[in-house]
Amino acid sequence: MEINEEKLKEILKEQREEFQGYIGTLGKSFESQVKILAESVLGIQQQLVALREMVAVNTEKIEIIREMVVSNTEKIEIIREMVDRNAENIEIMKMDIQFIKQSFKRKVDLEEFENLEKRVLFLEKKLGHV
Repeated sequence: MEINEEKLKEILKEQREEFQGYIGTLGKSFESQVKILAESVLGIQQQLVALREMVAVNTEKIEIIREMVVSNTEKIEIIREMVDRNAENIEIMKMDIQFIKQSFKRKVDLEEFENLEKRVLFLEKKLGHV
C-alpha cells in the first residue's frame, strides 16, 4: 500500500480526531476527579473551621475552669483556716465547760439549798432564836 500525501493527511486527520476525542474524555474525567477532590477539600476545610471553633470554645471553658479552681483553692484555704480557729475555740469551750462542771459539783443545787434552809429554820425554832 502506497501512502501519498493526501492519504497521509487523511490518516493523520483521523488519528488527530481520535486523539482529540481521547484527550477530551481524559479532560472530562480529570475535571470530574478534580471537582470531587475540590469538594473533599472544601468539606475538610469546613471541618477544620468547626474544629477551630470547638477548640476556641473549649479553651475558653478551660480558662474559666482554671479560674474557678484557683478561686476554690483560695476558698478552701480560707475554710481550712476557719476550721482550725473553730477547733481551737472548741478546745477552749471544752475546757470552760469542764471548769463549769467542776464548779457546779462544788455548789449546792436549789433543792438542796431549800432543804438546808428548812432545816436551819427548824433548828432555830427549836433553839428559840426566831
